Amino acid sequence: MKNELLIDFKNKQFKGSAGRMSLWDVKIPKTAHSVIVFAHGYKGYKDWGAWPLMEDFFLSSGYGFVKFNFSHNGGTVEDPIDFPDLQAFGENRYSYEINELNGIVNEVDRMIKDECGMNIPIHVIGHSRGGGVATLVGSRHSLVNKIVSLAGISDIPSRFPTGDELLDWQVDGVRYIQNGRTNQEMPHFFSFYLDYFKNKELLDIEAAARKIGEIEKPFLQVHGDMDLAVSISEGQALAGWTGTRLCIIKGAGHTFGAAQPWNSDDLPEDFKLALTAIDAFLKE
Repeated sequence: MKNELLIDFKNKQFKGSAGRMSLWDVKIPKTAHSVIVFAHGYKGYKDWGAWPLMEDFFLSSGYGFVKFNFSHNGGTVEDPIDFPDLQAFGENRYSYEINELNGIVNEVDRMIKDECGMNIPIHVIGHSRGGGVATLVGSRHSLVNKIVSLAGISDIPSRFPTGDELLDWQVDGVRYIQNGRTNQEMPHFFSFYLDYFKNKELLDIEAAARKIGEIEKPFLQVHGDMDLAVSISEGQALAGWTGTRLCIIKGAGHTFGAAQPWNSDDLPEDFKLALTAIDAFLKE
């Protein structure tokens, strides 16, 4: 059977950073030619919007597919949709996400070799902030074959407040960002800021991108030219630093037409264009 799955599970628990449990999904067909590990972005999760349809798209194109919730994304193992645990969300930090994507890649490699008896490439795809995490991890991880940044960020420090706003954050110990969809006031503890400076070299996306270019690891930046959340100029910067091409989806926004909830069985047209470009890149 062509699409027989050697590994097939959803919402299995794994231990993430600081010992916090989270969930992941793995589907690896018997005939898989490679496996994709997908990292969601800020205020996201593995089952957001059209991400499950993305999984179906790549499975139908012969890939294994892995998606997971970062442990401090605000979800819980009991309720992984949206953000029931704002305390955990506030405690998140970039180093946690780097640690977890590294760990997932290592475990996927073990599974395809030990449990599936296969030796096939692993690729990473990250959306938005997850694109930055994928770039950082992919630049250093020897098991990552190709990297795709989907509307990915090009730097971290510019996203922090400055001046009086930064001082208020330090004094108060927390600042809040409104989630326009859920209307939640989502906290960021000052530890988020401190963690960046503690791990500044580890979290330098430009340096990681330049390293990707130097070692000539295949990299693709896909960006919509109407992205209001992460400017296409960030995609242009990443393509320049890596010495690779930028795939521009004309008229596309940050989520390529997808939204939460996504009630259609069909991919948004812009997202389909993005995934088709990624498929072609990964099969080169």
